[in-house]
Amino acid sequence: MEQFMAPEFWVAVGQIIMIDILLGGDNAVVIALACRKLPPAQRTQGILWGTAGAIVLRVILIFFALTLLAIPFLKLVGAILLVWIGVKLLAPDHDDAHGNIAGSDKLWGAVKTVIIADLVMSVDNVIAIAGAAQGAGEGHQMPLVIFGLLVSIPIIVWGSQLVIKLMDRFPMIITLGGMLLGWIAGTMAVSDPALANPANWTWVPKVPQTDTIKYAAGIAGALLVLAIGKWAASRKPAPATPAH
Repeated sequence: MEQFMAPEFWVAVGQIIMIDILLGGDNAVVIALACRKLPPAQRTQGILWGTAGAIVLRVILIFFALTLLAIPFLKLVGAILLVWIGVKLLAPDHDDAHGNIAGSDKLWGAVKTVIIADLVMSVDNVIAIAGAAQGAGEGHQMPLVIFGLLVSIPIIVWGSQLVIKLMDRFPMIITLGGMLLGWIAGTMAVSDPALANPANWTWVPKVPQTDTIKYAAGIAGALLVLAIGKWAASRKPAPATPAH
């Protein structure tokens, strides 16, 4: 019980909720598109069952991700992916990825569409959540993941429009979200077993596992995402204005 009162636990909960809001906004769009052809009486059922199936699937994926991150060098790969995801958040592609999501007029057809689409779209979310959960301490990572997901699901499903409006009005939220992913990437990289465990992989240089090193790596990761993201955004051509 003491672990659940620790500041590290609640910091990780906050990180997971913010990751879900930033990277899970598309889920609400997918759910709406998949359920749009259902009769009104079944639409709420489709949304609830599709969301429940997506949550269960994501918890299973995160469990495997947490297990895999104990293998040497995979945290380094995960950190690189998180930096890339953070950069994409700051310099997004504007192609519509939802046009190929077909609605269904059958309840379980719509639920299946939601779950499959979420599986395809949730790789970035799973890696980021697994990285955030690493800071919560051994033995409490899966309860933390499940708690964070349960708290964030209502925000995503029912509050997505509000969140999107807030992001449009305050772009700093997206910037801070990208930097958060960079922070998680930095702290994940320096805690990779190949760099942290002196007994294994003796030919690999070791990084002291101190709070100072952890915070320095987190700051470096956040600044790296910010710098690359701003640079990538500045190189994107401005959208063409339609001629009148």
